[in-house]
Amino acid sequence: MKSGLEVGDTMLIKVRVTREMFAQFEGNIVHPVYSTVSMVYHMEWVSRQMILPYLEEDEEGMGAAVSMEHIAPCIEGSIIEIKATAEEVSNNKVLTKVETKNSTGLIGTGKVKQVILKKEKISRLISSTTV
Repeated sequence: MKSGLEVGDTMLIKVRVTREMFAQFEGNIVHPVYSTVSMVYHMEWVSRQMILPYLEEDEEGMGAAVSMEHIAPCIEGSIIEIKATAEEVSNNKVLTKVETKNSTGLIGTGKVKQVILKKEKISRLISSTTV
């Protein structure tokens, strides 16, 4: 991993809640609000955006852990801000603290851990996996 990413660095993305982000299972909407699954996805996405400028050509990031708490609902059309802050940075691990907010306040918090590996190692890990 290239140097430069420091503890305290931040990354922010904004998304608008759509029907595709609603709480649903097997295509059946449970609640017409921003789902926990979508929140986890966006927490991982903003954390990945943070590491992308620091990856070497032969490296890739892999999600290693996510923990989160979904605090409040958010309706269709709302603009959500997802902010990641680097909490720990080492040669091959990055831990981010993530906050998700809408116009009324905090709707979720969490942490995302990513491991930076050589693409070759990732390929070996995948090819050694059995069904």
